[in-house]
Amino acid sequence: MLRDITIGQYYPVSSMIHRLDPRVKLVGCLVYLVSLFLFDSFAGLLVALCFLAGIIFLSKVSLRYILKGLRPILFLLLITVIFNFFLTPGETLVKWWIFRITKEGLYRGAFVGARLIFLILGSSMLTFTTTPMELTEGLERLMHPLTFIKVPVHDLATMMSIALRFIPILIEETDRIMKAQQARGADFESGGLIKRAKAMIPIFVPLILAAFRRAFDLALAMEARCYNGGKGRTKMHPLTYHARDFVAYLYLALYLTTVIILRRWL
Repeated sequence: MLRDITIGQYYPVSSMIHRLDPRVKLVGCLVYLVSLFLFDSFAGLLVALCFLAGIIFLSKVSLRYILKGLRPILFLLLITVIFNFFLTPGETLVKWWIFRITKEGLYRGAFVGARLIFLILGSSMLTFTTTPMELTEGLERLMHPLTFIKVPVHDLATMMSIALRFIPILIEETDRIMKAQQARGADFESGGLIKRAKAMIPIFVPLILAAFRRAFDLALAMEARCYNGGKGRTKMHPLTYHARDFVAYLYLALYLTTVIILRRWL
């Protein structure tokens, strides 16, 4: 199960999307996520699906690897869909005791479920095709105007980069601790929900200690290298736009124009 968590992980492959400037990918991800909330019909989601399918095709990221990242959120997705089934008022289709499923609830549940899936896939494509270092630099450059109002842009970007780096590390650490506990006879699969939750306690304690230890080691390493924030720092590989980046911006502009037109007419 832990191996299925792909959030924050980079998929190393050579593709057109991987070679794009991280600022383009950050803007594109933001535009795509916002567009999902501008639509209120399946016709609009179909446009978002076509856009996402084009990005996946150009990124050369394995579709199986992308869909594997949806497994950890299946429970959340199921709960979201069920709540919309039963809590949306409208024409009753099925009624049992105090529960009833409406026609509008089925439509709303399917729509919200599809939107949640697109949200996860769209944001995952950003981390699949961009290294944490590139994300940090791209975010720092995009937020650079905020430095004029004394916002610590470099520190915010660095914290985000560290958080993304720690996700796969902590997942690997959790998997290692679970295997060690299972070798000692621990059982995480049998029993009810409460029993399983209690069985996870021996995992959380060493995991938290390991996270604090890694954070302390990182802070010590940064201090040893005289790290003092972004003041006076230079880049070995400064970000520069290329022709492919401007083409990507045109593609985004076309998509955003289509979204606005569909929102007006649908």
